[in-house]
Amino acid sequence: MRRNTSENFEKSQILCGKIKKLNSGRGIGNSFGMSSPLENNPKLFPSLEAAGARRAELKAQGRKLVLTNGCFDLLHCGHVYYLREAAKLGDELWIGLNGAESVRALKGPTRPVQGDYERAFTLGALEFIKGIFFFHTPRLDAEIRALSPDVYAKAGDYTLETLNPDERAALLDAGTEIRFLPFLPGFSTTSLIAKINAAAQAGTM
Repeated sequence: MRRNTSENFEKSQILCGKIKKLNSGRGIGNSFGMSSPLENNPKLFPSLEAAGARRAELKAQGRKLVLTNGCFDLLHCGHVYYLREAAKLGDELWIGLNGAESVRALKGPTRPVQGDYERAFTLGALEFIKGIFFFHTPRLDAEIRALSPDVYAKAGDYTLETLNPDERAALLDAGTEIRFLPFLPGFSTTSLIAKINAAAQAGTM
């Protein structure tokens, strides 16, 4: 019995080594220095330059680019409703996704709850989202100037006057149509986190 156990352990170690080698060649891994499969997101642009190249293709084809941005920390039905409506405004909907440092600057030190690639992977699973890129500053004005979207969508009770002035100036300079879309009432990431915390404290999770 001991001999069989020892042999099985040795075989399992050999098999694990082969799997690690195979996965390493495919760019698949974990948090221990190997790349994550979440990084292999076909909708995630590797750089702003890559996004710009795709933008040029859309423009040459006469297709309309819709841009929105946000943290999308815990994706909920309010997000999905808004994003689906935004996608109807053009041919491709792209998301400017706040990087972790940008989220902390806007939301505080306990956010984001999920990492950059986790949030991008979840958004990329939505069929009507066609492109995603990270930005790492609190505001999106540089990316707006680089991409010159045809339409910029913003959710909530914003107006042209309450938009960030740098973003507003970039949008106006680009000749971008600005559309304000309503939130689905009763849903927010902050309230969702509060409900989760309350459930955890009550021991109902």
